[in-house]
Amino acid sequence: MNTPARPPLILASSSRYRRELLERLRIPFEVAVPDIDETPLPAEAPEQTALRLARGKADAIAARHPGALVIGSDQVATLDGVQVGKPGSHDKALAQLRWMRGRTVVFHSALCLLDSRSGEAQLRDVLTQATFRELDDAELETYLRLEQPYDVAGSAKSEGLGIALLERVESDDPTALIGLPLIALTTMLRRAGCPLFAG
Repeated sequence: MNTPARPPLILASSSRYRRELLERLRIPFEVAVPDIDETPLPAEAPEQTALRLARGKADAIAARHPGALVIGSDQVATLDGVQVGKPGSHDKALAQLRWMRGRTVVFHSALCLLDSRSGEAQLRDVLTQATFRELDDAELETYLRLEQPYDVAGSAKSEGLGIALLERVESDDPTALIGLPLIALTTMLRRAGCPLFAG
C-alpha cells in the first residue's frame, strides 16, 4: 500500500532565525517571503496582533502555492501592555534594554499551519516570560556592539549573546523565544498527517 506523498512544506518568513529552527526537524521545506502590512491595528491586543500576522503570512503564501502546507509565525513582545518592536537602530535598542532591565517581558510567539488543500488552519499563541537582568549601561552598550540585535523584538537575541541578558525564562517551548515554537509546530504537523518519524 502506497503512502500518500507529503505535501510541500513552505515557511512563510524572511527570518533566518526561523529558517534555522525549522532545519532542526530535518524535513524538506521551501522558504517564501510574504508581503503583508505588519502594523498593529488600533486597540489590538498583543496576542491578537501576533495571531493575525501569523495567519496573514500563511494566507499570503498559500494563495501562491495551492497544495502546500504553509507555516506562518509572528512574535510580539510586550511590557506594561505596550508592544516592544524591533529596534532598527543602536539608540532605540539601548532605550529598549534600559526600559526592560530588571523586569519581565512577555513574548507572544504565534504560529499558524495552513493546509492550502483544505483551507484548514491550526493556530496557537505560545507565551514566554523573560526576566531581564539588572545590567548597567556599559554592559548593555558592550552587548549591543558585539551582537547588533537590531532586527529582533526587544533587542534580545536569545540564540546568541542575548541569553546573558536574561535572568530567567519561563515557557512551554524553549524555541518559542527565538521565534518558531517547534513543539507546537510538530504537534500541528502530526495533526495535518505529516509526522516526523513516519518511517
